Amino acid sequence: MSYTGFLSSSRVSKEEREFYELKHRAAEYYRANGVPQKMEAVLNSMFYDKPDDVCGYLANYFSSFSKPPVIHRLLGKEVYDGKGHPTVQAEVLCIVSNVEKSICSAVISSHWEVPDCTAQDADTLDEDAKRATSVARALQWINEPLTAALERCEPADQRGVDKLLSDFLAARMLEEQDRQRREQEDGQLDDPAPAPTPPAQPPPASKEKKTSAKGKKGATVEKPIPPAEVPEPVLPGCMAIGAVSLAVAKTAAHFKGIPLYQHISALKQGQQSTRELHIPLPMVTVLSCGKSSPGKLNLMEEIIVIPKPAQPFKQVNFKILLDLRKEITRMINANSKTGLRVFLIVLQPVANTVSDAGALVIGYDRLEQPLDVISEASNTLGLSLGSDIHLAINCAAHKLMDYQKGKYEVSTGTCKSPDEMVNVYLDLTSRYPGVIALIDPLRKEDQEQWETLYRALGSRCYLVAEAASLPICSLLAEENLTIPGVSGLTMKQTNQTTVSDLIQITTRLEGNIFTINELSMYTMTPVLASCILHGMAVGLGVRFVKLGGLCHGERVTKYSRLISIEEELAQQGILGMAFSLYVFSTRRKR
Repeated sequence: MSYTGFLSSSRVSKEEREFYELKHRAAEYYRANGVPQKMEAVLNSMFYDKPDDVCGYLANYFSSFSKPPVIHRLLGKEVYDGKGHPTVQAEVLCIVSNVEKSICSAVISSHWEVPDCTAQDADTLDEDAKRATSVARALQWINEPLTAALERCEPADQRGVDKLLSDFLAARMLEEQDRQRREQEDGQLDDPAPAPTPPAQPPPASKEKKTSAKGKKGATVEKPIPPAEVPEPVLPGCMAIGAVSLAVAKTAAHFKGIPLYQHISALKQGQQSTRELHIPLPMVTVLSCGKSSPGKLNLMEEIIVIPKPAQPFKQVNFKILLDLRKEITRMINANSKTGLRVFLIVLQPVANTVSDAGALVIGYDRLEQPLDVISEASNTLGLSLGSDIHLAINCAAHKLMDYQKGKYEVSTGTCKSPDEMVNVYLDLTSRYPGVIALIDPLRKEDQEQWETLYRALGSRCYLVAEAASLPICSLLAEENLTIPGVSGLTMKQTNQTTVSDLIQITTRLEGNIFTINELSMYTMTPVLASCILHGMAVGLGVRFVKLGGLCHGERVTKYSRLISIEEELAQQGILGMAFSLYVFSTRRKR
């Protein structure tokens, strides 16, 4: 009897008719989705294969027909970074085979810095309040509007996800600008605007000095320094954008069953097969002699060791770096009572402490002293400085400017003008040719001195801008990314920086990226640093990676992961070495 005839029969009860209709709808549903054909195919193949785990066999078969996972919601949590500051963790929950599952999470830091680096207690409390406000707003964004915006998006569509995130942030920035404009207008109606205060200028030279200068041949009047630029505003809550973007990238890599670095490389190469990948040269901080260290010396915020390129990191370079750190520590401890003698110079010992970057904090009075310590430790180990290992110095010059004097306080009681700083670096690199990179040797406002220094040192030493560089979002808006006098930049994955931003900037600077460091670092001759540092650095194809020192568990863990990646690439036969060697060969030949 046909379906229509069965239903029209007067002898069929209501219950039988409803049941028959239900079976008919089920048959149509299964037929429309190809279930009978798939069941027949898997049952036939399973009969011949005769697997021990029948259910597992069926699950594997049908999983190949599953719809791609989609984002269901985001979950924001307040966590703490390595310095104990509150920050945001973004967690991605997806619908996988009709079930919500927590897949991956990511944390990035918010970048708050007092521009003049002279914060007092009140300023510190103000910064803490700003950070707390930013974290609270980021959590609200993640848990509500961003969840709604990304619902049903595929994690594999990184560019589409980052576009939604960037559009969301752009709308919030417009709202903030509109709010500030209205507040300013309301304030002008209530109170007349005060006369603008002219920027502070260095005090004029005394008449006595001018008179004495006339009697000296070649004496020149020092030029006034350019005033400090107003730092670009950071929108509270924007750390949500970077955290969600990174969490989505990790989620996509998880579903593909590949490491993050492989996923990032595929995104950058347009889904092409993975090319030969390289382990970036690690930039390891060994000593910290900056403004916050004991002793008079302020200039050397970080002294960084770079191992010889084209050598296996685990078997050779990592061991060299560990031995060097141990030897420096031994030298300091052995002479803690009598003073440390290096090249006939007695160095007074200080407390053996470790910085947040995982480096020994040592107090010195002169520029050459920490470099002599590293030289002597290298000689003891049979290492040649400038061949087996190289040095980089993070000068952090923006922290040393005394705006009343218009000079850099390189050490307590010793100040240098921007022009004099150029001579300091020329003398230092000529005496220590193993120094191949200077990070932030000057403020970004001292453009003339950057160019002068580059003309003199550009062929043998990288000049890297970290604090002296623009944020990535601002760099991407520039048509020409070449900065006069700068051979390298520092790229940081903080705040609103998305994975797509990192890919775009490294693509535009291909062959010019310097490093990625702990927050992230690149240059016009590559480096990078970030919270997910190792995977991002390898995937983006940078040449150096800055992970801090070899102290503190979280930093050593990052170096261990870099070793694991090197082993994975070697096993797959796609580990390259020539990329790292190219850095030094081209630099020396110029």
